[in-house]
Order: sequence, then structure tokens, then C-alpha cells
Amino acid sequence: MSKHSSETEGRNQVTITYCPGCGWLLRSAWMAQELLTTFREEVDGLTLRPSRDESGVFRVEANGELVWCRNRDGGFPEINALKQAIRDCVAPERNLGHSES
Repeated sequence: MSKHSSETEGRNQVTITYCPGCGWLLRSAWMAQELLTTFREEVDGLTLRPSRDESGVFRVEANGELVWCRNRDGGFPEINALKQAIRDCVAPERNLGHSES
């Protein structure tokens, strides 16, 4: 096991994979900021990953589980829906307050 994997094992990790050719870096960075602000105690790391192999990609994974896919889910998530999906993976008992509605 590598040092990196032992450091991140058991921690909540989020990855946003986006298409750099589509200009989705800013959207991805904004969503990353929102998630890190909302889940500052629960999320230990967030990676922005440009897709080099596939164009039109926007995917969000939490702990390796796909929680949003632009192609599968029909577009980009509303931020409240994305927060709820991430919450369900990293802190299911947590109430998101106004983001619940």
C-alpha cells in the first residue's frame, strides 16, 4: 500500500472530473468551494480532475461512488441537489438546513 493511500484510507474524498475543453473549470471550482464550505468537518480532500480522455465530462464522486454524471443525470446539478448527494455519502445523519428544500 502506498503512503498516499494509507493517508486517505477511511477519509471522505470527493473528486470532480470536468472537461477543460468545454470551459468547465470555473463551474467545477465553484462547486468544490461550496462543498468544502458545507462539509468542512466531513470532507478531508477534494480533487479537481481535468478529463484528458473524454470530452463533455462532468462527474462527481464521493469515496469512489458516482453521485453525479452530467450525461447520466441530464445536465449539471443544482448545488442543493449536489450537496444532498454528497451528504448521503459522507454524513447521512447530517441535516443541511436550508439546503434540504
